[in-house]
Amino acid sequence: MEIRIGLGDAMREIEVEMDEGTEQAKVIDEFTKVQSEGQALWWLTDRRGKKVGVPVAKILFIEVSPNKEQRKVGFSA
Repeated sequence: MEIRIGLGDAMREIEVEMDEGTEQAKVIDEFTKVQSEGQALWWLTDRRGKKVGVPVAKILFIEVSPNKEQRKVGFSA
């Protein structure tokens, strides 16, 4: 799964590739919990084990989508 996060004072989005088994609903619920608790950072762990801390107060949008490898391209039967 791929997560794109837009921050208010950054020119580019943050892109994090999560493990294949990660569920979209789980990521959304986790962000909602972090935001409602008033935490300063939302910590994500990418598929390689790298930790990314995102400042919750500066998040403008979050886009959660399947990995590029999982998307179908072309014609299918």
